Amino acid sequence: MTKKHNQTNIIFFFTDQQRWDTCGCYGQELPITPNLDRMANEGVKFERAFTCQPVCGPARACIQTGKYATEVGCHTNHRMLPIDEKTIANWLSEAGYEVGYIGKWHLASTGAIGGLDDFRIKPVPPERRGGYKDFWLASDVLEFTSHSYDGHMFDGDMNKREFPEGRYRVDALGDWALEYLDTRNGEKPFFLFLSFIEPHHQNDHNRYEGPYDSKEKWANYKVPGDLVGTEGDWRENYPDYLGCCNSLDENLGRIRQKLDEMGIADNTLIIFTSDHGSHFRTRNSEYKRSCHDSCIRIPMVIYGSNFTGGVVIDELVSLIDLPSTILSAGGLKKPDYMRGNPLQTLVNGTAREWVDEVFLQISESHCGRAIRTKEWKYSVRAPEKTGSDPDSDIYIEDYLYDLIADPHERNNLVTEKSYADIRIELSSRLKGRMIQAGEKEPKILPKN
Repeated sequence: MTKKHNQTNIIFFFTDQQRWDTCGCYGQELPITPNLDRMANEGVKFERAFTCQPVCGPARACIQTGKYATEVGCHTNHRMLPIDEKTIANWLSEAGYEVGYIGKWHLASTGAIGGLDDFRIKPVPPERRGGYKDFWLASDVLEFTSHSYDGHMFDGDMNKREFPEGRYRVDALGDWALEYLDTRNGEKPFFLFLSFIEPHHQNDHNRYEGPYDSKEKWANYKVPGDLVGTEGDWRENYPDYLGCCNSLDENLGRIRQKLDEMGIADNTLIIFTSDHGSHFRTRNSEYKRSCHDSCIRIPMVIYGSNFTGGVVIDELVSLIDLPSTILSAGGLKKPDYMRGNPLQTLVNGTAREWVDEVFLQISESHCGRAIRTKEWKYSVRAPEKTGSDPDSDIYIEDYLYDLIADPHERNNLVTEKSYADIRIELSSRLKGRMIQAGEKEPKILPKN
């Protein structure tokens, strides 16, 4: 195919609930992710990447807008992205891009199940698609319209499109992404947001569902350090979880091969990351919504454009940095309201005083806030608020972990008197980040 434009094509390859340590380039010993590992060797791996909100919808709101979830009113699941919010799709459309979306959206519904504003099992109307106006093949909540081997999504005309019979869900989405690429004629650059549901658990089956052979194929795994000796449900689920991740990797390989065949691989940026990880019910009653690395640390590998050379970036980075990174790849300057900073500056050495911490808002399980540095994890929760409240005037210290001495976060130091000075420092830093995120400065009280 002849390239007729000089702008960079962009593919955002987005997984759901994938731990960083499922990937070979992050230390996984089984051959789960050979294609991602190759992409890391050719591109840039962010060694310490984290979500900014460890639950599906809020993390997606952050990525689409470049704002923190509370700033757009999407701090819990099932809150509609405001129609007047300017998204990365809107920005790139203005810059001449064709913008397309395939997969799980999770930003259209609000209100009670079955109500007029509930699109979890209905097609998402155009005005609720966040500016993805040129191509659409999605479900608002994909786990509600499908299982691992059956189901459907909806096209841009709101027609149902069924998964091929017997086709694994990851492969069906991969097929449709390849179809989309086949329709590119090269006249305009494209931005494709490809949003998988795997390796998220299948809600109505209450388990993870990999391809049929996953339990046998990946039975001999090394137990991640944070899970060793815990209860949780990882014993029955981890091989399937790895099977999901392996299938995702195979489809990453298919897409990269297609780009090569089309002759546009050298003009296409691929961003691989996830919305959050999974602690397998070891930290609370489900899989995420906590401050622990098992659910906030994610894989992040980028290839193409300025992201080449097998570089490893050691600074802490966040999902909140990706919107401005995407705009920068499209030739646009980051708007003042966007949080985070373009990751290109870390790669090319122009970053000025990159902040050595990431900030998290936590919801649904509780109303919480946390910061994570290379050495410390510090988290607080609001004692008189629920998980649906956006913020609070008062928080109580909840967790303090020494990540150097205790990387698997087994020893909570939050009430240890010898760490009082550390808590005071981290409390001050956390308050500063909350103010930067548009929140009022709260009181943070010690835990009794």
